[in-house]
Amino acid sequence: MPVRYVASSRLPTQWAEFELHGFQETGNGKEHVALTLGDVSDGAPVLARMHSECLTGDALFSRRCDCGPQLEAALQRIAAEGRGALLYLRQEGRGIGLLNKIRAYHLQDQGFDTVEANVKLGFEADMRSYDVCENMLAHLGIKSVRLMTNNPRKVDALVRAGVTVVERLPLHVGHNPDNKQYIATKRGKLGHLFDHQAES
Repeated sequence: MPVRYVASSRLPTQWAEFELHGFQETGNGKEHVALTLGDVSDGAPVLARMHSECLTGDALFSRRCDCGPQLEAALQRIAAEGRGALLYLRQEGRGIGLLNKIRAYHLQDQGFDTVEANVKLGFEADMRSYDVCENMLAHLGIKSVRLMTNNPRKVDALVRAGVTVVERLPLHVGHNPDNKQYIATKRGKLGHLFDHQAES
């Protein structure tokens, strides 16, 4: 899906002062942002993360998922390195939207896992698309990345887009008793990569 660049501004945070870049999908008007730190267009591989919006985890501190801790850890790593990029993609609930995500949570409260709940609501297990990343990365001048992710689909999506993924860096954070089944489902049904120690 093509996106157009809209504007940039500085974004001071507790870890570093990032540059915030706004983008909009040309077909449906959906808005996405990228945060960058340092010179990411110099040709060297960029420490990067593609992070899908999770209001409950990123902003409301939910322990049902590991999204908020992953977002925070990624920004901390970029700040510590002094250079990097985070693409924040507006595709809540693996692409089903916030209200449907709450419906899925209700089903999970009844014993369904995260995949079963999405399917019961009539959706695929994961509706997310990473097509917008190609245009966003191209605008930022990023051609190769060291990608922070546990999800091999993100690696595959970037490779298909012509972006070189020189390294996959795991993000094993935010695991707790409330999301133990969620993490196990991501590993067993969605193919996310976790080592044994991280999952326990």
